[in-house]
Amino acid sequence: MKSITEQLARYKSVHLNSKNISSHFVGVPLIVFAVTLLLNTITFELEFSNLFDSALRLKFTLAMVIFTFVALYYSLLHRLLALGMVGYILLNLYLAHLCSDVSGILSLAIGLFVVGWIIQFIGHYYEKAKPAFVDDLSQFLIGPLFLMAEVYFMLGLAPKLNAKVSVLAREKRKALDAKNAVS
Repeated sequence: MKSITEQLARYKSVHLNSKNISSHFVGVPLIVFAVTLLLNTITFELEFSNLFDSALRLKFTLAMVIFTFVALYYSLLHRLLALGMVGYILLNLYLAHLCSDVSGILSLAIGLFVVGWIIQFIGHYYEKAKPAFVDDLSQFLIGPLFLMAEVYFMLGLAPKLNAKVSVLAREKRKALDAKNAVS
């Protein structure tokens, strides 16, 4: 597993333009919320009978299960960033729960997903670099974590990580630009 520094630097290397980063602060949350809405429509229950002379029924959504594993992955990468991400994930799950009875939820989710990606691609037009996931699908999970890291960095949190990520990202971008100039 790549380190948090390596993961964030890889992502940041194609997210150095301020317009692109700003577009991601809109596009990524729209995409994450759309995915949360979609996964929230798939539910299942676990029932434990004869537990304390009564049945215990727990209802889960696929969003809850998947985001639990995503949060665990984030905690393996960086505990402080994972803490912020857990709050963000819980907010998304709560909002998706509030929307679960809305008619046309599937259309809403698909619409948010499409709009989110359009905003992302507009940002990459300004960046003049392809999205990070094109070469590495794990970057889908790093996008939201990158935005949380950017918030932390703006607040002055994790300055050593910020410095390491920024230096490595610029090196990676320089190598990418050199490779693209030759092609």
